[in-house]
Parts: sequence; C-alpha cells; structure tokens
Amino acid sequence: MFQETTATRKILDLRKRIRGVAGGTSASKTISILLWLIDYSQCHNNELISVVSESFPHLKRGAIRDFLMIMEEHNYFVDANWNKTDFTYTFETSSKIEFFSADQPGKVRGPRRDVLFINEANNISYETYTQLEVRTKKIIWLDWNPVSEFWFYDEVKNKDNVDFLILTYKDNEALDPEIVATIESRRNNLNWWRVYGEGLLGVSEGRIYTNWKEDIEELPQEARLERYGLDFGYSNDPTAIVAIYYYNGGFILDEITYQKGLSNKQIADVLNNLPKALVMADSAEPKSIDELSSYGINILPATKGQGSVLQGIQFVQDQRISVTKRSIDLLKEYRNYLWQTDKDGRIINEPSPIWNHCLDAIRYGLSGFKEKEDTSNIAFKNRSMQNKWQI
Repeated sequence: MFQETTATRKILDLRKRIRGVAGGTSASKTISILLWLIDYSQCHNNELISVVSESFPHLKRGAIRDFLMIMEEHNYFVDANWNKTDFTYTFETSSKIEFFSADQPGKVRGPRRDVLFINEANNISYETYTQLEVRTKKIIWLDWNPVSEFWFYDEVKNKDNVDFLILTYKDNEALDPEIVATIESRRNNLNWWRVYGEGLLGVSEGRIYTNWKEDIEELPQEARLERYGLDFGYSNDPTAIVAIYYYNGGFILDEITYQKGLSNKQIADVLNNLPKALVMADSAEPKSIDELSSYGINILPATKGQGSVLQGIQFVQDQRISVTKRSIDLLKEYRNYLWQTDKDGRIINEPSPIWNHCLDAIRYGLSGFKEKEDTSNIAFKNRSMQNKWQI
C-alpha cells in the first residue's frame, strides 16, 4: 500500500491553476500527482483528466504503469472500467482519466478537459504545452527533473497563477534505506547532487551529450544495421543492448534491452532472436563474452585502455546521432548523463558513473571505428568487419 509522505502532503497544499513540481530522483513527484488525480476523479462527477507525456512508449513505461499499480495496491481497480484500446479509466463518478502522448496532434489539439498532467514536461515543446494549456479548464500539473532550464522557467514560473514546488528524496519517507544510502553516496558529484539530490536547476554545460535527434518514429527502410552494443549488468545494474544503424551519413540508435537479472543464456536468447550483426561488448567481462560466443553469438570485446572512455565519448559526440522514440531508457540516460564536478562545483573531465548503461553500450558498439574517418568510410569498414566475423 502506498503510504502518505511529505511529498503527498506538499502536493495537497498547492492551490493555483498551474502547479509545477520539480524534483530529484526518488522524490515521488509522479506518484504523488497520480494519487491526487485518482482522489480528484473519485470526488468529482463527469470530469475529464488527461495525463500526457512525450511519447506513448514513455507513458506505458511510466505514468500508465504507476497509475495501474496505485489502483491495484489500493483495491480501486475494476477491470471493466479500464479501456485497453483508448487507455482510459472511468470511475464510478463518471470522471475519466485518459492517457495520450504529446506526439498525437489530434489529441493535443482535441477537445477540452478539466485537469491536465504533463509528465516530464521538460521533454515536450512550449508550443505543445500552449495547445494543451488553452484547452484545460481548471488545473494543470507539470513535473520534471531539473537537469537544465526549459520553457517553464522563462515563460510560466513567474505568473500569478503558478505554484512551484521542489521535492527531494527526503520528502519520500517510503523509500528503502538502501536507495537513500545510494543517493547520498553521490554527494561529492556536485552537479548530479544539485539536480538529483537537492532537486535544484542543474548546470546545462554539465550534460555530456547534446543535439541528438529524438523523434524517429520508425526505422527507415534504407537504414542498415551495423552492429549491437552490449553493456553487461545483473542485480544492481541493467543489461543494456542497443542496435546501431547507419543512415544518411549518421547513426540511428534503437534500444533493444534494458533489464536487470538477465543471465548470459537469456542475453543470448535475446540476441539470437534479432537480425544478425556483430556484437561489441564490455571487455571487462571476458567470461561472459566467451559464454555468449558458445551460444552462437558473433561477439567481440570493445577495445579498452588508458583514455579510451573519453576518446569514445568524444567520438560519439562527433557523430550525427538519431534515436528512436521507443528507446525510453536510452533517451533518459542521454538527457541525464553528466560530467562530474569537483568539490568547488567545477566540471571535471570525468563522466558520471550512473545513467550510462545504454550509453556505454553505444560507445562499445562504435569503438571499432577510427575517429578521424568520414562517415562513408566508417560504414564501409564496418561492413567489411561484419563480413569478416560473420558466422
């Protein structure tokens, strides 16, 4: 059962039309707002509440999953009231909560609603927010991790009808002590701590990767699969597999797997059910690489050595990168992967040890390419390498 926390109490105290909630990791922003929306729906008749996020895969992995979990934990959920086609839940009051993504123009510019919740609002455009805002009669909720400044700070925050709240992990008493200890162990990384520990606006220069294209709906037919990048994980970290395609002078990245607890046999099963391509994996796990090879996987260790991480990051930065919209965890890492800072808050040339699993897999996947070759030569050389290692 979800317990009442300081976060939920602070959420209940907000009264203005627009309610912006920024916060750090594990601060219970989304859960607390969803609890408010459920309570509101149970107490008001014939109202429409819209929950919106950047893409539908993002909604399904985030707000929809959390909503259903809350409903079931509280024994509120009635299967007949949940429309699995329209992703709409109808309460006994005839109020409805609907879920749709910001990339659906018909929904964004569609009928008016009573209440709106934009989950991770920093990932949608100001124009989309405006279209949703003018079609909302009563209350608007926004939440986000304050990695860097976006339209809320310039266009919305200082208006008279806006509440602004910062939540941190300390507002969430339901957290497991081990998670609290993990968060607090990162105090020395000042930029990370500022955003995810204290919930404060981060230093935009701290992001490692920028300017990737994030709106690839479907892989183009002409996109050519070059290889897979694999970062091993198990109990604490997820195993990440990313497919790397060459297309029109750049690379398209497509998240395949992001999951904890996978054995090497399960990883092999995933890879054996994908189109064939060379797999580049973390060379720190030679035993796992050998085992995957024994299952018929065409796999090589990524080259490592002094300075290889920074060189790999620089090479990835130099490419034209696009990402499929369904790559939810990859996009989250991309937006949250930061350079570390010293005790005085100065950015240092060392990447954060978190938010890096898909990004490490990408770096491994591209590690065999020479940095100073142009993209066409890169693609040609990679095809040659695939032919060489093809089973």
